[in-house]
Amino acid sequence: MCTVVVLVQPTHRFPLQLVANRDERIDRPWDPPGAYWPTHPDIVAGRDRSAGGTWMGMNRAGVVATILNRAGTLGPVLGKRSRGELPLLALRHRSADAAAAAITHIDAGAWRDFNMVIADRHGALFVRGLGAGHPTAEALPPGVSMVTAYDPNDPASPRVARHLPRLRATPPDGPAHWEGWRSILADRSGSVGEQINVPPRGGFGTVSGSFIAIPAAGAPTWLFAAGPPDRAPFVPVPLA
Repeated sequence: MCTVVVLVQPTHRFPLQLVANRDERIDRPWDPPGAYWPTHPDIVAGRDRSAGGTWMGMNRAGVVATILNRAGTLGPVLGKRSRGELPLLALRHRSADAAAAAITHIDAGAWRDFNMVIADRHGALFVRGLGAGHPTAEALPPGVSMVTAYDPNDPASPRVARHLPRLRATPPDGPAHWEGWRSILADRSGSVGEQINVPPRGGFGTVSGSFIAIPAAGAPTWLFAAGPPDRAPFVPVPLA
């Protein structure tokens, strides 16, 4: 179960700020964010070497797209496409609204169930694919929203129940001032299911972390930890 948290503040100097931890099999190979797709050179994203897709990326228009599994759908299934394709499909578009609209036109039955968060400086959207029909999209409200394998801010998620109040109490103020959220991303405390930074367990755990800040004007910042965020440093991702 991965975690994505967004802070939407339409009148703030950083109207969109986002953090994410990626949980995955520790032995599944991947590359840190980069421009790996020659046919789409404006996309910068982490690359899953097994399936060729991504869990999170950004394009040069400032659109961010992330993908998460829904509860009970971990791992690939014969006959289903890799969910890592979906952020790359979204990032072909120049706005979050256009990207989300494009995803809602796909056949959700081609993929296992998924959650997506797609955002830009104008706001954030949650996209839900339930394995049949077409995905649905809804705007996330101003303030802090947290997405795991459940719907946004769903208290049925132990991780949301434990950490969402903490995240709402320590909002970041751009790349120089996000210490509160960074400490939460690195937190390994709590019971199984609550942990936002999952220690290695059965070959599975948190393998990377991200912080993204998109300003009202100017270039975004993406800080990436190429390992568990309590151990790996957060370093800038080249976006130019």
